[in-house]
Amino acid sequence: MTCTDHYATGESFDLYRCTGCDFLFTQKAPVEAEIGRYYETPDYISHSDTHKGLMNSVYHRVRKIMLQKKAELVEKSSGLSCGKILDIGTGTGYFINKMKENGWDVSAIEKSPEARMFAKEHFGIEVMSHENLFALEKKSLDVVTLWHVMEHLEQLNKTWDTIYSLLKDNGTLIIAVPNCKSYDALKYKEMWAAYDVPRHLWHFTPSTINELATRHGFSLKEKYPMPFDAFYVSMLTEKYKKSLSPFISGLITGTMAWFSSIQSKEKSSSMIYIFRKKQL
Repeated sequence: MTCTDHYATGESFDLYRCTGCDFLFTQKAPVEAEIGRYYETPDYISHSDTHKGLMNSVYHRVRKIMLQKKAELVEKSSGLSCGKILDIGTGTGYFINKMKENGWDVSAIEKSPEARMFAKEHFGIEVMSHENLFALEKKSLDVVTLWHVMEHLEQLNKTWDTIYSLLKDNGTLIIAVPNCKSYDALKYKEMWAAYDVPRHLWHFTPSTINELATRHGFSLKEKYPMPFDAFYVSMLTEKYKKSLSPFISGLITGTMAWFSSIQSKEKSSSMIYIFRKKQL
């Protein structure tokens, strides 16, 4: 299919699917050195703290709830009440600050200089630039998290291999990504906001991310739906469609998607995956 960058440029990008493994990816996406302009908007939510507009307001209200749930999930899945954690693509630093408040030894990676500055000024956290990821100490981390980040990474295989080397033998990897086999993705097709081309380079399903993880030495331990995401993504999609009432229309689709994910969590708009290193 062909999708449009509704957020920044209005440009179109094709999505291609591998006939061998079913993996979906953005074809001819800008290379890492050129993609920065597609993020250059003050409203890009993961890199800003704006509450302007209904969509941003909804996002930030839900984030307050999810920060606590994410922290609880980290402790449950790792079996630790504190430890060393790295958050890759930390944005403005709210999650990693929550883990810091909970007593964890925290570190974070973020590509955006503005987001790194925000984390330093508001939380006193020195966030590293993305180049530092490949120079960290091997087997030094208990947990690595990527909250809606894996889909942005150009060096996908290298990043998986690096994470494997950084985690301790009993370490835990937690990844949250959109699910392009979800109820709302199938409903909206090429208009689905979570395709977010060209910022999203890869488009995962439960089966394709598990296959990728297996190839890099990880085993899947658990997966969880993210029910709130369907509401936000549906509202944003309805906005892109220029619906008369994107909030109401998105709320209706989000509710239907939520019921769908109750019947089958693999139909959730986004999924959280818990991986452990395979024991050799």
